[in-house]
Amino acid sequence: MGISYGAMTAPVRTGAERATLVRRTYSLVFAGVVVTVLSCWWAMSQPSLMGLVAAHPFLTFFATLAPLLGAQYFRRQFPLNIGMTLLFTLIQGIWISPLVFVMEQRQPGVATQAAVLTLSTFGVLTAYAFVSRRDFSAWGSFFVVGLWVLIGTSLLNMFFQNQTASLWIAGATVLVFSGMLVYDTWRLRNQYGPEDYVIAAVQIYLDLLNMFTAILRLLGGRR
Repeated sequence: MGISYGAMTAPVRTGAERATLVRRTYSLVFAGVVVTVLSCWWAMSQPSLMGLVAAHPFLTFFATLAPLLGAQYFRRQFPLNIGMTLLFTLIQGIWISPLVFVMEQRQPGVATQAAVLTLSTFGVLTAYAFVSRRDFSAWGSFFVVGLWVLIGTSLLNMFFQNQTASLWIAGATVLVFSGMLVYDTWRLRNQYGPEDYVIAAVQIYLDLLNMFTAILRLLGGRR
């Protein structure tokens, strides 16, 4: 679901450096979201591709790891770092396309509702993390433990197929990644260095993506 990296360079020291880091990070997050939306929309028009992804979701998931690791490895080599990141977000869009397609077929407009709720939550939590003077460093270990618990329970539920448990897991996912978003935003402001915008963008992008899919499942209910 998510990944965690430490700051790779010296922390931002000046207001100008921080402004540049924030601008680069959120520009890349926005570009990644647009690429994911477009690739998901395109994949939904390709039934054979969606069928392949639905039949082999783990293969698609592992396919995202190569560009993700590439984005980390080439994080200081522009434009290769940007290309790897956008390739990662493109494959993510293909990966979630069967879920979005099925939910839209059963409840038209639900993906738009989930997107609006996700972006609204993102705006509120990001503003809170930037405005608040609190130290959110302790949130990292807490929510990482919660993330591993979610992964474990999700794997178990794949075998038991309990719909009620699925709803509880989706609700917990929203809470965990809301906390991770606050923590990652705090890291962007306080810990990341000037050249860490790719890593920061991937973290925030994954928080958004996991929140979106969880909210989508919640809105779909038992369907």
